[in-house]
Amino acid sequence: MTTQAQSFSLKPPGQMWIRSIMLLLLDIMPQFAELNAALASVIYRRTRTESPALAEDAQPTESEKEIYNQVNVVLKDAEGILEDLQSYRGAGHEIREAIQHPADEKLQEKAWGAVVPLVGKLKTFYEFSQRLEAALRGLLGALTSTPYSPTQHLEREQALAKQFAEILHFTLRFDELKMTNPAIQNDFSYYRRTLSRMRINNVPAEGENEVNNELANRMSLFYAEATPMLKTLSDATTKFVSENKNLPIENTTDCLSTMASVCRVMLETPEYRSRFTNEETVSFCLRVMVGVIILYDHVHPVGAFAKTSKIDMKGCIKVLKDQPPNSVEGLLNALRYTTKHLNDETTSKQIKSMLQ
Repeated sequence: MTTQAQSFSLKPPGQMWIRSIMLLLLDIMPQFAELNAALASVIYRRTRTESPALAEDAQPTESEKEIYNQVNVVLKDAEGILEDLQSYRGAGHEIREAIQHPADEKLQEKAWGAVVPLVGKLKTFYEFSQRLEAALRGLLGALTSTPYSPTQHLEREQALAKQFAEILHFTLRFDELKMTNPAIQNDFSYYRRTLSRMRINNVPAEGENEVNNELANRMSLFYAEATPMLKTLSDATTKFVSENKNLPIENTTDCLSTMASVCRVMLETPEYRSRFTNEETVSFCLRVMVGVIILYDHVHPVGAFAKTSKIDMKGCIKVLKDQPPNSVEGLLNALRYTTKHLNDETTSKQIKSMLQ
């Protein structure tokens, strides 16, 4: 089944509402007033401005520059990755022809010639996930280190908070596109089967040097996941916490839960939501909210769905359900299939029912 591709962009969605929203957010949750301003600024930085003062404010501070520059190198390639994934059409026709006519060498060569460059693209996507993982770990280190609290970090290091949000936005968008494109796994499965057959028959295989057996195994595990980028970032966040036992786990979970809370309140409050003049900004907030929920659920000992969780899961799910169904199904599926604690006994029946 062919799914019509939706347009997307990592580019800024618009900014007319920003000046007011940054002030209004200060009233949302008094205990997080500073952080609300910081996250409003994160969203602001996805917008264009004609104000020299605001444009100047968008720059990283001296203390942020090292990490910021490292992450920026990765994020510069993110939009190109999404464009390549959205335009990925697969070699389904060539593969079917080759399978239906196994004795026709020309069809076999045609299918192989179509699949090899596509596998090169899949390799690029996978390698980008590794770069993104390293970028996330660098940001987590900067945003959770002592002596500052997570709130202070997000206020002091707003450029890094912006990059953290951009990574989550990219990740959810990538996985939405991947989940609706079965050609990816079909192409890669055909590539591996054909390569194995060529090796048995001692036939030289063009493209084998590009993706050797070890890399192919890792790529296979990656693409077998329903949401491979989220799985990569969830594992990276869990590993970050386990490797940094000197840092209180709350440094990470409080950062994530507060970001989720701010995104939820911005989306569910008509006064604030009415400032969003571009639907891409709404999508950005939704993806960031879902992304931090999933990371929180993997890192926190009891997860995001327990009564003791600092994330209002009922409120977050309701915000998602209030959107047009075709625009959030991928995000709801991410909560259903990528979280760790949804099916725990500590998760209320109401929450489970809301995600059915």
